[in-house]
Amino acid sequence: MNIGLFLKGLVVGFLISTPVGPIGVLCIQRTLNKGKLHGIVSGLGAATADAIYGFVAAFGLTFVSNFLVKEQMWLRLVGGIFLCYMGVRVFLFKSEQRTVPGDSTSYVRDYVSVFFLTLTNPITFLAFAATFAGLGLVNLIEHHIAALLLVAGVFVGAGLWWLILSGITATFLRKLLYSRPAWLNKISGIVIIIFGLFVLLTLIT
Repeated sequence: MNIGLFLKGLVVGFLISTPVGPIGVLCIQRTLNKGKLHGIVSGLGAATADAIYGFVAAFGLTFVSNFLVKEQMWLRLVGGIFLCYMGVRVFLFKSEQRTVPGDSTSYVRDYVSVFFLTLTNPITFLAFAATFAGLGLVNLIEHHIAALLLVAGVFVGAGLWWLILSGITATFLRKLLYSRPAWLNKISGIVIIIFGLFVLLTLIT
């Protein structure tokens, strides 16, 4: 049963992560500009945030879920603004700005920025809550080991997707697009900015 919960969490984490939105574009851009490991580290930031939301949904932490739903407008506002900021940074990124090998600070920035972006998207939590409810996996607080295995599965599944995405990008797209990094950064930046503006527009519609 516990292994089954881990596998269910893995599938849920993988499937919820697969839609290529602004996080995916950012992960691809960093992989192409900085290398595969930067893309993977960025993806792990998203996977960590996914695991936190999965934790809240699995343990039925009502006070946290109520806060996320109640304050989703402010979370989306912050997330939208930060997306636009990240989009501008990507747009202005120059190919000469290479990361020095062994620069751990750069990895930390990549991880934290994507972690924050994912955490400020309450839609992610609602997706986990709805999926877990549909699978009968909510309110597992009385079964701590089962709930933790479910959350571990979410993290592994989400991390697996980012590993695959970064690997595919580095293997098949890097040689094709590496000679044209300038317009790649411009397009990636514009796409991320559009996502950010869309999030902000949903606040007034």
